[in-house]
Amino acid sequence: MCAVLARELRLALRSGGGAGLGIAFFVILVPLVPFGIGPDPDRLAPVAPGTLWIGALLACLLSLDRLFQADAEDGTLDILALSPVPLEGLVALKALAHWLTTGLPLVLVAPVLGLTLSLPGPAYPWLVASLAAGTPALSFLGAIGAALTVGIRRGGLLLSLLVLPLYVPTLIFGARAVVAAAGGEDPWPAFLLLGGVTLFILALAPFAAAQALRIHLR
Repeated sequence: MCAVLARELRLALRSGGGAGLGIAFFVILVPLVPFGIGPDPDRLAPVAPGTLWIGALLACLLSLDRLFQADAEDGTLDILALSPVPLEGLVALKALAHWLTTGLPLVLVAPVLGLTLSLPGPAYPWLVASLAAGTPALSFLGAIGAALTVGIRRGGLLLSLLVLPLYVPTLIFGARAVVAAAGGEDPWPAFLLLGGVTLFILALAPFAAAQALRIHLR
């Protein structure tokens, strides 16, 4: 399984720009907001948590169509399905590799971008914590959408339509935790709900995505 994870990391970092595409999009999108609504900190601070979370969500979405498509086209997916590693484990490893190369860099760069949006100081630790707890759910939910659209040419738009509604609970609770911390309220209720949603998705997504892949491989 370590070899499979290492392979997925190499592919994500080497081919197609998948690893860098999300972080580049995030770094470009967030600084554009002050140009759109003005540089006034009093106007930027209230929208900063939601902007950062929406930017991270869309950045995670960009490279999801590469999760299984390339392996399906060159026959690697059939070989992986016949390997001793359960298909659910392969799905989990692919989703984990996606998070390590896309979600984790977003977590690390988000505090820097928060400065451009005048995010209040108390919110920074909760921004990092909420993204660290929520972005794995985005990758694993994306694996379900990628598995459902793996046989469709140029299925990126359909994947987005399938996955975006499923992202809403993670977005709500993640942004709410940061908003609460910025406003001096207790962020723990929203953060705990975010963690519960993530754990549920981590447990369910590999089985749902693996079943979708089995249907495709028949």
